[in-house]
Amino acid sequence: DNNSDSKGVALRVPYEDYKIPENNTVCEDGECRDEGMLVGLDQYVALHEQKDILIVLHQMGNHGPAYYKRYPKQFEQFTPTCRTNQLEDCSQEEIINAYDNALLYTDYFLAEIISFLKKYDKDHKTAMIYLSDHGESLGENGVYLHGLPYMIAPDTQKHIGALMWFGERTWKYIDPDLLEQEKDKELSHDNLFHTLLGFFAVKTSVYRNDLDILND
Repeated sequence: DNNSDSKGVALRVPYEDYKIPENNTVCEDGECRDEGMLVGLDQYVALHEQKDILIVLHQMGNHGPAYYKRYPKQFEQFTPTCRTNQLEDCSQEEIINAYDNALLYTDYFLAEIISFLKKYDKDHKTAMIYLSDHGESLGENGVYLHGLPYMIAPDTQKHIGALMWFGERTWKYIDPDLLEQEKDKELSHDNLFHTLLGFFAVKTSVYRNDLDILND
């Protein structure tokens, strides 16, 4: 966890706090980077090699309003940027640039996860599911950040980025025609729970195959 705790979700499973330099080896200027959660992950996998493993990486990601703090300097490709958490002191262009730089770092982080998983393709079925917890307003119509009541929140706060990646051994069990049918279907966080249950073949009465994205 490199964010704001698991809010009780991880009380009964192994948990690591990566917001502190004692656990995160990739920290600078008071900010611990998401990529630090990957350090030592090979050892964790080795300890559980004969078991199914679900690893949840809770990013700091793009959380505002201090978007400029969410990425190392080398990822500042879009300029000028907003260098404060007082968004009213910045232009919309500066805010968007800072947010896009943070997105660029998230792209890098996801690529690093995929590279990590590819090392295990030969002997394991691997997959990555990424999704954001919320969207973000960056000044459109004078609205910033997120958290407005759902009924009045703009789509920019309700629509999220999501990505699924499958290793070669996993892909053999995926029906591409099914995914093609699903590509324009509206999905939500509700689908994540049931998709994970299906992926790990967990048998439970609360599983709903109609909410499992990969169900055939």
